[in-house]
Amino acid sequence: MKTKDYLSRIADALETIAIAVSQNESAKRFELGEANAYHWQGESGQLMAIPKVSRVPLSMLRGIDQVRDILLANTEQFARGHGANNALLWGARGMGKSSLVKAIHADISAREESERLVLVEIAREDLESLPQLMRAIASGPARFIVFCDDLSFDSGETSYKSLKTILDGGLEGRPDNVLFYATSNRRHLMPRDMIENERSTAINPSEAVEEKVSLSDRFGLWLGFHNSDQENYLAMVAGYADYYGLSIDAETLQARAIEWAATRGSRSGRVAIQLVRTLAGEEGKAV
Repeated sequence: MKTKDYLSRIADALETIAIAVSQNESAKRFELGEANAYHWQGESGQLMAIPKVSRVPLSMLRGIDQVRDILLANTEQFARGHGANNALLWGARGMGKSSLVKAIHADISAREESERLVLVEIAREDLESLPQLMRAIASGPARFIVFCDDLSFDSGETSYKSLKTILDGGLEGRPDNVLFYATSNRRHLMPRDMIENERSTAINPSEAVEEKVSLSDRFGLWLGFHNSDQENYLAMVAGYADYYGLSIDAETLQARAIEWAATRGSRSGRVAIQLVRTLAGEEGKAV
């Protein structure tokens, strides 16, 4: 055998081995363990297991009954393998948007009749690697909710294009076993002054804005979270206090809650749980 042919065969063999090793490493990288929640690391292309998710029981979330029921029904349909929509949870800060996603995931995962439902968190900064994540979990032995908290885009950012392609319109599209849930303080995922600036400076204002605003249109569900009134806020405080077994009487609790909200300048579920943590600490309890 000629030396040239021999070396060529060695090169081909080494290439075959390299491909096999690469595929094997990729399979190991995306092999799911026992955890039902993971964080996607875009830079390394790996899923990091989250043994204990920071969340509250679904029953503790007050004042958001309508959006809770809609998102719960959508997630139940998805967990059964039926039709379901990507969801954008937008609106007031501290009203339980991300808490609702995590609570619903926990509630459905605990049901014996449900298929395995895995929550995968992706940071906004890693959205450009979203297609890679989708390809990795498309054939996974579970159904996946990919979750991005506090999603928004500022001027000059282009990572939203990766998300648009995945949500609707790309050749690959979204795998059948994946849903995308996102939370944002902005209904159209971009600040109003940025929209106005695009309109005033672009050659074709409507097209310049449409490209970015159309991203929110690709979510099948838009669920709005609005500032709480005092009645709902007090109900949240009372519910949390009861759940954690605080001994404070109702009249004092209400007075403390009103004072606490005034010092914070807002009424929300986040403000309510912050008060309850303080009250629990005063009673020598941990929450």
